Amino acid sequence: MSLNLEQYVSEFSAQNINGEHLLQLDGSKLKALGMTSSQDRAIIKKKLKEMKASLEKARKAQEKMEKQREKLRKKEQEQLQRKSKKTDKCSSDATEGTNEQ
Repeated sequence: MSLNLEQYVSEFSAQNINGEHLLQLDGSKLKALGMTSSQDRAIIKKKLKEMKASLEKARKAQEKMEKQREKLRKKEQEQLQRKSKKTDKCSSDATEGTNEQ
């Protein structure tokens, strides 16, 4: 509707074309859905291309964030392990000192 192609809404709805399905449509599938105007198909295909690029960009950004989070988690775990080892060493050193006395 935002592309001024309201005339196709009823057919898309009748065929249960949702966002996921919409991204899978190509020129021939659009034509089969009753979109006879090549200009209208070109408008839809251009918009779909933009949407796919936007989705890919968002997916890559999400992957990057997940990698950063994982890297941070690993760093925090390493710091905790180092602290734990220092604590264990201090405890064992204190125990050895007590045993020597």
